[in-house]
Amino acid sequence: MFSHVMIGANDIEESKKFYDAILGALGYKPGFIDEKGRCFYLNSSGAFALSKPIDGEAACHGNGSTIGFAAKTQELADKWHAAGLANGGTACEDDPGVRQGVAGKLYLAYLRDPTGNKICALHRIIDLS
Repeated sequence: MFSHVMIGANDIEESKKFYDAILGALGYKPGFIDEKGRCFYLNSSGAFALSKPIDGEAACHGNGSTIGFAAKTQELADKWHAAGLANGGTACEDDPGVRQGVAGKLYLAYLRDPTGNKICALHRIIDLS
C-alpha cells in the first residue's frame, strides 16, 4: 500500500542511532545518509526515511500519528522495545503486551523516538484454536 514513510528529525545522527538499533533488532540493515543529509532504510517493499524538515522549521511529532513496524515474534517486539529505550527512545502507552484488535490478538510495544514521533512494534498473534 505504501511506497515509503518519511518522518522529520531534528538530529539525523541521533535519530539514525536510534532507528539503526530498533530496526536492527527486527533484522534490518543500518540506514544510510544521502547527499541531502537524509537517512534511508530500504527493503524490497519500500523505504523508511528520516529528514530535517525542508521548510527550515523544527521537526515535531504528529499528534495522533503512529508508525507501526512489523515484528515476526513477541520476542522481537520486546527486543525492539529494549533497543529503543537503550538508544534514546522513551516508553509510552502501556508496557509491551497482548491487546485485542479488530482482526484478532496483537502483541504491541510502543515508543517515542528522539524527536517525539510515536512508533510501535506489532506482532499479529494467530489463534489456531
